Amino acid sequence: MKQTHLGPLQDGGRVGIIGGGPGGVATAIAIKQGARALGREARVVIMEGKQFAGEQHHNQCAGVLSPPIADLIERDLKIPFPHALSRSAITGYILHGARREIILDGETEPSVALRRVQFDAYMLNAARECGVEVLPARVTAFEFHADRVVIYTENTPREVEVVVGAFGMDEGSGVLFENAVGYRPPLALNSVVTKYHPGDEGMIRFGNRIHAFLPTSPRIEFGAITPKGNHLTINIAGDSVDADLMSAFLAMPQVRCSLPNFENAGRFDANDLRFFKGRFPRGLAHNFFGDRFVMVGDAAGLVRAFKGKGVTSAIQTGIRAAQVILRDGISSRAFQNYYRANSDIIDDLPYGRVMRQLTITASRFGLMDIVLRAAERDSHLRHALFDAVSAHRPYRDVVREGLTVNATRAMMRAIFSGN
Repeated sequence: MKQTHLGPLQDGGRVGIIGGGPGGVATAIAIKQGARALGREARVVIMEGKQFAGEQHHNQCAGVLSPPIADLIERDLKIPFPHALSRSAITGYILHGARREIILDGETEPSVALRRVQFDAYMLNAARECGVEVLPARVTAFEFHADRVVIYTENTPREVEVVVGAFGMDEGSGVLFENAVGYRPPLALNSVVTKYHPGDEGMIRFGNRIHAFLPTSPRIEFGAITPKGNHLTINIAGDSVDADLMSAFLAMPQVRCSLPNFENAGRFDANDLRFFKGRFPRGLAHNFFGDRFVMVGDAAGLVRAFKGKGVTSAIQTGIRAAQVILRDGISSRAFQNYYRANSDIIDDLPYGRVMRQLTITASRFGLMDIVLRAAERDSHLRHALFDAVSAHRPYRDVVREGLTVNATRAMMRAIFSGN
């Protein structure tokens, strides 16, 4: 079947976006605004089954938005960044090994911690104000034809020129694309998330740093405690983490010592320590673009390797997809430019895999304490650890900085000195 009209989106062109999170909204706004700048009008509809308004749905994301997200939203999408939603400004990290810890403070702009469901509601409303239609329904099937795509939903069918997959790690949407175009979702890590209210005095004592943990447990790759205004968000990740592993994590001495007033847990909020499960990608999806379709953010596996920056990457990739749709076209060949536009993320994936394996190995064999001891003596290694935990810089740079001559010497001294 020969495809027709696969050039740049024309005046009156229709775009269907599956998912109303940050990646979908960024794509929608960028298409609407970009089309108008070119003297065209694009008809964009976001299809989202969740209800963000009123916080009716829980989001398993830890809700830490990293730079340059404010610039992306204000400069590229031309909407105000919702500073009023901020619950904490993340000023640094405390990285815990089995028996040792180190404070890691960077010199970059702080990250912002907020409730993801509130941020998603804000962004979706901004899309509406830009003229994007929001259809509150789940997609049930696709038909790809030579001249259009038919999208079936629980509400009403829609016909569009191109479909953007911005559904994160939603398995149902992934199966629909798999059946229609041969898409396969990225490999993923599982996560378990909970929250804890230590009281006002406890939050003050905890401070504005994220506590990151690299346990010796073979099933927990990492854990974190993140301050969120009036509560702490606690999460763990690994190939097969579950509720029992979260309970075991909460029982670890270094974790319990980091949680203020934890001996009184359960006295502050009835919703504390309820567990939610999620997933996030650790590699590229297969066949994430083709004639009349493209994936952004988590659905494509386009996130910073190992440590995420999922919201920032979702917005970046959504803007890039919109630019290709308007400038180059909606064919598989045109979307090769989208692949190239994301080379900063894709080229860093091998370095992220190296970092992940090194970290897992060091944690399993109890070597992280040696690394932390060496980092206390060497600023390059300390900066590399900050960048690895925060994902502020590419892992290519992290690996290079962590393998400098001085960092290697500090590691050797830490190994042989034993203190």
